[in-house]
Amino acid sequence: MQIPSLPYRDEHTTVVAAGADDVWRSLGDTLDRSFSRPGANRYARLVGCADRTASGPRPLAEGSTFPGFRVASAVPGRELVLGGRHRFSSYALIFRLEPAGPGRSRLTAETRATFPGPAGGLYRLFVLGTGGHAVGVRRLLAAVRRRAEP
Repeated sequence: MQIPSLPYRDEHTTVVAAGADDVWRSLGDTLDRSFSRPGANRYARLVGCADRTASGPRPLAEGSTFPGFRVASAVPGRELVLGGRHRFSSYALIFRLEPAGPGRSRLTAETRATFPGPAGGLYRLFVLGTGGHAVGVRRLLAAVRRRAEP
């Protein structure tokens, strides 16, 4: 899977009242907690995700996994690129951190994905068409913000 070639789907941003190092730590912790729940593991098995368990180094680094995702690249304090695939989609979730003023950071989550075949098209309608994906990403960003802010 070549992440840059995956079609752009959406992007969500939040501003966090914390420095990049604190937001980075919070992002890793939030991803680990969110995707270590039993429901995430069951869902990863159900759709046939390539990566179904948490493994690899912590804090997150290239090669780390959790259900549904593998870290493709990690530049601490700047960018975390997650990739994944299953029966209905190949996808990437790219987190970028930028300064947003003194003691503040802008955290952006960009989604890229392809949904091959008729089953992929139905899955796309289910995930993106219902707005469920957008709600999930916004909640994830809000959780990172809450965990990082003093």
